[in-house]
Amino acid sequence: MATLIKADGTRTEIQPKNGTDFKLEELQEYVDGYIEIVNLRNGEILVINEDGKDRYDTNKAATELAHQHHALFPGDYIDGDVVLCKDEEVQ
Repeated sequence: MATLIKADGTRTEIQPKNGTDFKLEELQEYVDGYIEIVNLRNGEILVINEDGKDRYDTNKAATELAHQHHALFPGDYIDGDVVLCKDEEVQ
């Protein structure tokens, strides 16, 4: 089970269409573009829009989560909707 963390702070539980792992096209739909992976180093990843910076609202919840896991440089931030999932859910 994964979580879609929207830029407005809302969270929605999501799951892959095939029940096991997300396909590239699914993730691109959730983040509205090409994807980039932010590894939280705890078995989880954030899937973000690689071109989303300054195009979308800042996702404060995802940014805070990434900073808690030292996955972003200090002062860096994430914009747009994000998928939080386990490593193995992305193939």
